[in-house]
Amino acid sequence: MRPRTLALAASLILMTLPAVARQAQSSASTERSAYVLGPSDRIVVRCVNADEFSPAPIRIDNDGQVTLPFVGRIKLAGLTVNDAETQLSDQLSKFIRHPQVQVNVVESRSQPVSVFGAVRNPGEYQLEGSKTLTEILSIAGGLRPDAGRVLKLTRLRDSTESQIPSGVTDSSGRFVVAEINVDELVRGVNPSSNIQVRPFDVISVPPAELVYVVGQVRKPGGFVMTGRENFTVLQAVSMAEGLDRTAAPKKARILRKGPGSGRVEIAVNLENILSGRMADVPMQPEDVLFVPSSMAKNAGMKTLDAIIQTATGIAIYGRY
Repeated sequence: MRPRTLALAASLILMTLPAVARQAQSSASTERSAYVLGPSDRIVVRCVNADEFSPAPIRIDNDGQVTLPFVGRIKLAGLTVNDAETQLSDQLSKFIRHPQVQVNVVESRSQPVSVFGAVRNPGEYQLEGSKTLTEILSIAGGLRPDAGRVLKLTRLRDSTESQIPSGVTDSSGRFVVAEINVDELVRGVNPSSNIQVRPFDVISVPPAELVYVVGQVRKPGGFVMTGRENFTVLQAVSMAEGLDRTAAPKKARILRKGPGSGRVEIAVNLENILSGRMADVPMQPEDVLFVPSSMAKNAGMKTLDAIIQTATGIAIYGRY
């Protein structure tokens, strides 16, 4: 690129920087003004033409009020920062000519959102301005690799804007619960699932369901079924990095939870499935695929209890 062209490009970039900075400042200012004050928030209230106002932060009481010079006790909880400034200006105009009031939030504690489950940094976060579900998940560090297919958002039914798309009132009648498809949310194929989060919402991301592969495979373990509604035996074997040379694929079987605490045993001919002579077999959460050894006389472990104990005792990859 010629020097003159480089200089022109640099000039254009420098010319756009102030506009970008102004836009960022404007966005931050808009978010600050739209913040809804609440109990336990710490704020600084200044009036440019009144020295009686201290620069020290004050806490909004549990009843939503603060005590200020001239106006005394006044309720600010439930107001946006912008509305609070307007109301204080109206009240102070009785004592001060053309009061210039500014309210700054120095510590937000009134709009908690709880995020727990399969996220990198579970905990309680404070809403500052308008936030969507994906933004809150991002603040919580994002989803872990073992996140399940569906997350739940629980909201107080009597709260402002309690309605949630596809939300259902729980048995107590106090909460609205919505189930949101994680895959659709992450890929952005269903914009309506990226809802606006509200104070006191609880976002729960359960870990994904697992299947176990044990016996004569290269990598026995528990494997996440994330995003796999039709998880099959071949997928499980693939995640276990294939069969060991001593495997007896014709005598493989699935151990599946049955009625009560028992298990049912389903014969699986892996040799026929791998060769295409038999259709692949779907698996269910908590299934144990056992591939016995061709070297053992009984081609496997002696009891189902021993197999299950081995399956649940091995490391569960990706869950922690």
